[in-house]
Parts: sequence; C-alpha cells; structure tokens
Amino acid sequence: MTGTEIDVREVPPQERHPMIHEAFENVASGESVTVVNDHDPKPLFYEFDAEVESFDADGYEVERVGANEFRATFPKE
Repeated sequence: MTGTEIDVREVPPQERHPMIHEAFENVASGESVTVVNDHDPKPLFYEFDAEVESFDADGYEVERVGANEFRATFPKE
C-alpha cells in the first residue's frame, strides 16, 4: 500500500488533527497516511472511525517503535 507519512511529534497539539485530516483527504483510495506520533493515537482512530466515511478501520495498524514513537497507518477505502 502506498501513501503519505507525516511526523507530527514537533507539531503543536492543536494543529495535529487538522493536518492529519488534510493529508488523508489528499491521498487516493487504496492509499494510506502513516502518522508518526509521540503517543498512541487511539483518540484519532476513534475520531476517524466516527467521522471519516472513507477510513478503512479494519486496515488500521499501529506500532510502538520506541518510548516516544508510534507509527499508525490510516488506510483509505
């Protein structure tokens, strides 16, 4: 699966979700956005699941890479 990766660890918290939503809107169906974050993005997963019709929740993956690094993949149907 191809797509976009964005690292939001240095982005102010109030700007993260809008940035991620914009990146998701800009990928094609069948692609994904991988978010590199400093915490488990479970609230973002719930937000996408509830609000973004083209989000493929079954294909969502998250991996803890280090103490302050999580990589979450948000696939688009």
